[in-house]
Amino acid sequence: MAGDRVAAAERGATVIADRVVAKIAARAAREALDSVPEDGSPPHATVTVHHGSVRVRIGVELEYPVDIGARCGAVRGQVAHRVTTLAGLDVREVAVRVERLHSDSSRAADRGRIR
Repeated sequence: MAGDRVAAAERGATVIADRVVAKIAARAAREALDSVPEDGSPPHATVTVHHGSVRVRIGVELEYPVDIGARCGAVRGQVAHRVTTLAGLDVREVAVRVERLHSDSSRAADRGRIR
């Protein structure tokens, strides 16, 4: 039986579904942000995987005021690290889109009260 072993290169490859990579990326974005605004949506991701590399697009909502550049940089770094570590893919790009900023005044406006 030991002589019947198939060489590693001939066994095939593990393919990780795009939706799994997207879930890893979204989870990593949540980790980088530490919190989601109380009336906001959690980060969501779309990915494009091609020949062992991936491009990631992350949509986030942030509390305001905040250093937007620093937050987006933290998300990019964490997403790239976790996708590389957990999925074994080469991360070519992580684009972070801030979809909404949440502030006390925007919450008051949503409730019909502005001061």
